[in-house]
Amino acid sequence: MGRLYLVATPIGNLQDITLRALDVLRAVPLIAAEDTRSARRLLDHFGIAAKLTSYNEHNMRAKTPLLLDALAAGDVAVVSDAGMPGISDPGHELVLAAVEAGHTVVPLPGGSAVLAAVAASGLPSRRFHYVGFLPRQSGPRRRALVEAAACGDTLVVFESPHRVRATLEDALAALGDRRVAVCRELTKLYEEIWRGSISDALAHFVQPRGEFTLVIEGGAAPSAADAAPADVPALVAALKADGLTAKDGVAALMKRAKLSRRDAYAAWHAER
Repeated sequence: MGRLYLVATPIGNLQDITLRALDVLRAVPLIAAEDTRSARRLLDHFGIAAKLTSYNEHNMRAKTPLLLDALAAGDVAVVSDAGMPGISDPGHELVLAAVEAGHTVVPLPGGSAVLAAVAASGLPSRRFHYVGFLPRQSGPRRRALVEAAACGDTLVVFESPHRVRATLEDALAALGDRRVAVCRELTKLYEEIWRGSISDALAHFVQPRGEFTLVIEGGAAPSAADAAPADVPALVAALKADGLTAKDGVAALMKRAKLSRRDAYAAWHAER
């Protein structure tokens, strides 16, 4: 019975790969890669000649049985484009199938954008909540932020350059103006770790580029019952996350934030 090795690869700087990872990649007869082109660049950099096959979200259903056959004959390593396979990357389904088939699964730890960002953020790190990628649409994204904030721990979010400003805007509306560490292009040439408030981050990152990891200060999200009256956008986001209709939401705003019906109506429909 072969072993399935989950090999963490560098998140940017190729020198961050571990010696153990290199030993395994040299030894296994087959490497399943999320992107064979990026995997080949990594292997070529370290002079490793290995047989590659693709394994990603588009072909994993068809490839999983083939990889189980390969495991029956020998060891297989899995690599993603960056970081640990199976964490916001393909690999989870293969791990489940390998375990059910009786194979040993061996994780090889290495580069992690989550741990690097939390460690450098300056925010509390004893407990944190890894959120991963948020929904693409504003409404579901705000609800996801409110739900995640319920635990009260530091939040860690992955985001693309195309949506990072929208995510920061939604975080400001749903959670209030908290401290945030915006980590851009971690371990790469143009690495940036910016610290400040969410509103200041929006002023700083006007034309964002690169891949982002956001570390957001913990604390429960404002609820419909206890949001500060002065923080009307956060209260509106909380009420909408609670599923209130426009009629009930406007009534709650009038009561909680001491607004006139006209102002409450305007505030409700301004936060979409």
